[in-house]
Amino acid sequence: MTQALGCNHAVGRSIQVTAGDGELFTYVYNPTDPQLESPRPYMHPMRTLGGDLVSVYRPHDHIWHKGLTWSLPHFGHENFWGGPTFSLANGYEQLDNNGAMVHDEIDALDVSDDLVRFTHRLSWHTQAGAHVVDETRTLSTRLADDGWVLVYETSMTNVSGENVQIGSPTTAGRENAGYGGLFWRGPRSFTGGTVLAPQGLGGDDLRGQRAAWMGFSGKHDEVDRGSTVIIADATDNPRHPPQWFVRSEDFAAVCPAPFFSEELPFAPNETLHFRYAVLVSDGTSDDARSGALAAQAQKMLVD
Repeated sequence: MTQALGCNHAVGRSIQVTAGDGELFTYVYNPTDPQLESPRPYMHPMRTLGGDLVSVYRPHDHIWHKGLTWSLPHFGHENFWGGPTFSLANGYEQLDNNGAMVHDEIDALDVSDDLVRFTHRLSWHTQAGAHVVDETRTLSTRLADDGWVLVYETSMTNVSGENVQIGSPTTAGRENAGYGGLFWRGPRSFTGGTVLAPQGLGGDDLRGQRAAWMGFSGKHDEVDRGSTVIIADATDNPRHPPQWFVRSEDFAAVCPAPFFSEELPFAPNETLHFRYAVLVSDGTSDDARSGALAAQAQKMLVD
């Protein structure tokens, strides 16, 4: 390891994780977003070790897209994604159902040269004010052989007192639009880039396929460089390997979507656990390199 990890804490607002003098990402754990955007923690900016930006914030086409976020568009009748909600009868319609994931308390912020770990507790509230979920979330950052890796862990407990069906626009009737879960949106220059998967390189044709990991390789404006983002799904996640929501033609997006085509029942007092490894690397990737990067990400889920 040639660089030491570090952390700057804007108390009550965000943490910034660094490597040497460079920023890797800022995690805004206490956002001040409008209710329509379903306020929830997000990671932006995200950068490679070389300093290139690999995330976007509030793009004009979907202002509720914010870097890397945990977002659920169909949580029963509630929307913890932002913006309108899809139904077969009405299409996309703006409703008064944009909930918020509210930061409650920090449990841990541990910083060493080779690990930054942040754990906090959140409570989910509907737009009408009902308390429906208690969550514990942990972000662990380490350097890898070819970049850096974030292990993203969440444990959600249903405190609503009701059975909740977690789904997606596809489970609501829209074909091949099964987004929901850990969602990454890349910079505009990545539009038309390459989706990476064990099945091979592709684009929107890979949407809805199952895999242990997927990723994206794109190029930057202004500089003659590219970057790669890989997301690996833990083997103990519900419905592993998941279907994936990926996009390239309109914008760059990667989302392991356990609720893509089938609702996941969430019983009262039940706790759901999900873990992912997100690897960010300088340089574009072919099949061989993307597989090697995925192996590095998967290793972080078992170490």
